[in-house]
Amino acid sequence: MTAERLVVIGGDAAGMSAASQARRLKGPDELSITAFERGHFTSYSACGIPYWVGGDVERRDDLIARGPEEHRARDIDLRMRTEVTEIDVAGQRVRTLDRDSGETSWTGFDKLVIATGARPVRPALPGMDAAGVHGVQTLDDGQALLDSLDRAAGRRAVVVGAGYIGVEMAEAMLKRGFEVTVLNRGEQPMATLDPDMGRLVHDAMDGLGITTVNRAAVTAIRTGPDGRVSAVETGDASYPADVVVLGIGVEPETALARAVGLPVGPHGGLLTDLSMRVVGHDNIWAGGDCVEVLDLVAHRTRHIALGTHANKHGQIIGSNVGGGYGTFPGVVGTAVSKVCDLEIARTGLREKDARAVGLRFVTATIESTGRAGYYPGAQPMTVKMLAEYRTGRLLGVQIVGRDGAAKRVDVAAVALTAGMTVEQMTALDLGYAPPFSPVWDPVLVAARKTVTALRKAGTA
Repeated sequence: MTAERLVVIGGDAAGMSAASQARRLKGPDELSITAFERGHFTSYSACGIPYWVGGDVERRDDLIARGPEEHRARDIDLRMRTEVTEIDVAGQRVRTLDRDSGETSWTGFDKLVIATGARPVRPALPGMDAAGVHGVQTLDDGQALLDSLDRAAGRRAVVVGAGYIGVEMAEAMLKRGFEVTVLNRGEQPMATLDPDMGRLVHDAMDGLGITTVNRAAVTAIRTGPDGRVSAVETGDASYPADVVVLGIGVEPETALARAVGLPVGPHGGLLTDLSMRVVGHDNIWAGGDCVEVLDLVAHRTRHIALGTHANKHGQIIGSNVGGGYGTFPGVVGTAVSKVCDLEIARTGLREKDARAVGLRFVTATIESTGRAGYYPGAQPMTVKMLAEYRTGRLLGVQIVGRDGAAKRVDVAAVALTAGMTVEQMTALDLGYAPPFSPVWDPVLVAARKTVTALRKAGTA
């Protein structure tokens, strides 16, 4: 019996999780597995890069969960520094380029997994490719940034963008001893929050000594005589810089898939069914940052680049490729971050998201503490909640605070997944003791206030 041939494009979370799970289910006599990774590293935590750059994580290798040799020991033919440059769908083969030798070759497949990840957004502006300008998506990117920091003549860092990556990299630069300016196109930092909650993040960043400039659209990167970045230009100002970090966000890396007509969604990610199989293709699967997923609250696809989803996708793909069964039903959009000791969390829809899908809603915002107010170390937190008009269905929650505030969003994520109303949430049996929570947990206080808002609106 001839073994089936599985080819995996991408050696990080989704790709190698798929390969590893498929190998658990089928031995090498039944399934041969070849994986291609164009970089130097496999199975690493990209989410940990800002904390390595900032010095919280001491060594780069601490971010690597499993190296190439560990995968090869499991009978996975993992080829590093090898880039897939073309997919031949009809011929069931991929063309590869050895990035060190320059040699090209073709490899056949019976089943294909596309896990090409995402790429940092890099606007086509003058000077954007200058030395000292860095996107941060891979370990190679992180190492390049650290090397650049060592070469920088001064201590001025400009971070372009104030989303999760931008805020985390601003903290990293601050910890490295740089004077940090964040240039943000939006009304407030953290556009994943509503502006009123983003204002809390802005205030906290100011308090830390990070200069945040809102409504600042970058127009060019200015360079010095040595070709290295010297300043970042906006429409009405110039900000001196010895290093620039791009925190504008990421886009699905789907050039290979697009070139052969594989289906992509409105956000540029590959479209799959519940089994993570690419729509219209029985022998091709995709997962991780290169796909779009179903938003269970808005009932539309969206692109969310998170390692949690990528690992789940990989497990599901590997199960299906290996003869088992698994599905990925969708997400509610949960994410957490921090800037120094300020914690930031969201799940579900923002106000503009709800409007975009035609939902009417009410909101409520409360201030509470993470512990009983009389218990030492109690810190404030703000919770904002959205609920659907008439039905009272929970639509979204945003939390900004300290002392464990962010992980409280998990309660809301479960409630969203279960389709609970805010009135049902008020009866949740959450843990209580003074060191951990007030007698009324902040999320429940927000739910109660939202119920009151619904009643005032005549819907409850």
